[in-house]
Amino acid sequence: MYTGYEQCKLLIGRMNMNKVNLSEKFALFHQQWKPKVIAQMNDYQFKVVKLQGEFIWHQHDHTDETFIVISGQLNIAFEDETVVLNAGELLVVPKGKQHKPFAEQECQVMIIEPKGILNTGEERSERTAENDVWI
Repeated sequence: MYTGYEQCKLLIGRMNMNKVNLSEKFALFHQQWKPKVIAQMNDYQFKVVKLQGEFIWHQHDHTDETFIVISGQLNIAFEDETVVLNAGELLVVPKGKQHKPFAEQECQVMIIEPKGILNTGEERSERTAENDVWI
């Protein structure tokens, strides 16, 4: 039995290019705060996630994290400010910077980060998602 990543690699091996339709990927799931991998480039994974409500304060000590808002509005709180991201906007959170994403209404977001990074950083909580889940 192959993992999702191995299946994806086999599929790519049979094709020259493998495009990804973001709308189709977002339609495949409904749960929030559970990132799903849709592509990988070298050691970086492209993940889609639906967000609503508040996340936890956390940081990623060894890597930056990129948030790209596909639809809706995402807020990212930092110690001294809150950055508001609308559809079509992105933000790179520097490694080691404590942050807390939140959204009043459901938004759709793409996250780009190295493979193996937990969504809750060094913290474990009810919001910690299973890693490396492909759709």
